[in-house]
Amino acid sequence: MIQQTLTGKKVILLGASTGIGLATAKLAATDGAKIVIVSGNQQRINTALKQLPPNAEGYVVDLSKEENIKDFFDNAGKFDHLVYTAAENLMLTNITNTDIEGARSFFGLRFWGAFASVKYAAPHINAYGSITLTSGIASVRPGKGWSVASSICGAMESFVRAMAVELAPIRVNGVMPGVVKTNIWGDMSEVDRDTFYKNVGDTLLVKRVGEIEDVAQTYLYLIKQQFGTGQNIIVDGGTVLV
Repeated sequence: MIQQTLTGKKVILLGASTGIGLATAKLAATDGAKIVIVSGNQQRINTALKQLPPNAEGYVVDLSKEENIKDFFDNAGKFDHLVYTAAENLMLTNITNTDIEGARSFFGLRFWGAFASVKYAAPHINAYGSITLTSGIASVRPGKGWSVASSICGAMESFVRAMAVELAPIRVNGVMPGVVKTNIWGDMSEVDRDTFYKNVGDTLLVKRVGEIEDVAQTYLYLIKQQFGTGQNIIVDGGTVLV
């Protein structure tokens, strides 16, 4: 059974002031949900709230700090669905050039931030609620220089399955995007980024890289459906097949 609309449901989205998270917030709002977005940057939250309904709320929380996450959920009240999309820009490097302390820091927001969010959010989620986390296809189709990104993705996918068992009947699922036009590629110059998008897109079965709206639809599906749990859904334009 798929819930017809999200009217009357409260959705908290962490890392949703831009990109896929904001696109998901917009889509859920259009479907009737009450939206709460969380980010570490007040200016981005203010900009995002202008694109959401007047009843949407936004909060600044440093998601790299466990105590901040705990405080937020202690004051958030009961809600129905949690979405975690928080991430910083990717840095890709071969293992011989990888600074291990720096590599550890990437796990802080992407994995441990999600881990802490699930820990402190779960007691406040209403019956028939859900948690949707974010991974990526690097775990199943890594490229050269993707050792850290691939490791994080693999850890997240295993975490999704473990939490689906432990937190049942709360549904816990994950989304595994391929290359999508987001600010995660912001360390590239505009010319290099456009070339990258074209080169990757030309190799894909759908002949383009993803837009944030493509992936947002997957989050909305996982929020609304009532039977799937412990699943990591690939949305990649066919990347893992070519």
